[in-house]
Amino acid sequence: MNSFITVSFKEAIERSLQLAKKSLTVEWVYLDSALGRVLADDVMCQKNLPAFNNAALDGFGIRHSDKGKTLKIKQSIYAGMSVEACLKENECYKIMTGAKAPLDIDTIVPFEDALSYDESSVTLPNEVKKGNALRFKGEEQIVGSKFLEEGEMITPQIISVLASQGISKIPVYKKISIAVFSTGDELKEPWEPTSEDEIYNINSSSLIALLQDHGFEADYCGVIPDNLEMTKKYFSQMKRYDVLITSGGISMGEADFVEEALKDNGLEVAFHGIKIKPGKPTMMGKMGETLICSMPGNPLAAFVNAYLFLIPALKKLQGVKNFNHKKILCTNTIPFSMKTGRTNIILGRTVDGTFSVAHKNKYVSGMVTPLIHSNSIVVTDEETDMIKEGDLIHVYLIN
Repeated sequence: MNSFITVSFKEAIERSLQLAKKSLTVEWVYLDSALGRVLADDVMCQKNLPAFNNAALDGFGIRHSDKGKTLKIKQSIYAGMSVEACLKENECYKIMTGAKAPLDIDTIVPFEDALSYDESSVTLPNEVKKGNALRFKGEEQIVGSKFLEEGEMITPQIISVLASQGISKIPVYKKISIAVFSTGDELKEPWEPTSEDEIYNINSSSLIALLQDHGFEADYCGVIPDNLEMTKKYFSQMKRYDVLITSGGISMGEADFVEEALKDNGLEVAFHGIKIKPGKPTMMGKMGETLICSMPGNPLAAFVNAYLFLIPALKKLQGVKNFNHKKILCTNTIPFSMKTGRTNIILGRTVDGTFSVAHKNKYVSGMVTPLIHSNSIVVTDEETDMIKEGDLIHVYLIN
């Protein structure tokens, strides 16, 4: 039998994150397999960035004290060359972008800023900033400095930095294992034919896609039938996973067996029910070492609650340090109202710092199309009954 432990939105966030505890193992992966993984150790600078003084653009390498003069061009320096300091009085180099700068120059004048020049000489302007267009050894990072921290999720930008250090293999946390289920005899898979009395299994595809969008992989384990004994047996075979995600089967219906079946397998419920709309029938807990996340059966509610409660918990479980969703401040463009006494989850579209509510905030949790018209979520407090045009609101970007 279901026993509701209803909590506030804030309590649900706190409790879901408290559940996300696990001793993570470390494995080493090559850089071409590192995208989306989580660093298991700090990364220290092994090679100065840049590795040597070099030209930021094509121009003339000079001593700053020679500004305003006409100088003889000693030689041209190209990327990959290493030229020892050899300038005599009233001489300069012609130097190309990325080329190593000899130690006897401290400034670079772009070709286009020279007053005049030919193959043998250049006349320089009087106004030249010392150090112009010269990138100095170690000005970005010096050997021994820490530039990446344990717990960072690896992005293409991070891969750029790792490659700059000649790092081809890095320690990451082993991926958590996730299983996704749906419940209900009425469900058919998208590739199966349906009658008018049957519906497609939306949630599994939706939840797995949301997980992938945030760097997680999941096994789809099918639809759990509306049968208590079969459901108990189903879950008894799934304790090898770090996370079980279900949708549906956790309300008060006579065929809602998920909680009872999970409890029979050792589930300790952290909460079952949140004072929010949409998505009140949401449950999370632990079954031994396995995190249990049971989302509502209605597709809009399942998606939104998975984003708000599940994704941060999974990121924390995976070892990500900055696991909370980021919010931005936006100006509301269309007034909309809501009921008080609960937290309201509002879908809408954010463009250039403005938020526009979806469907005038008149949609229900069983709908799907409001999701495709939305790229963001607003979470209100329990006292707010109206958001007016021009109000500043905090917005979560969902894509």
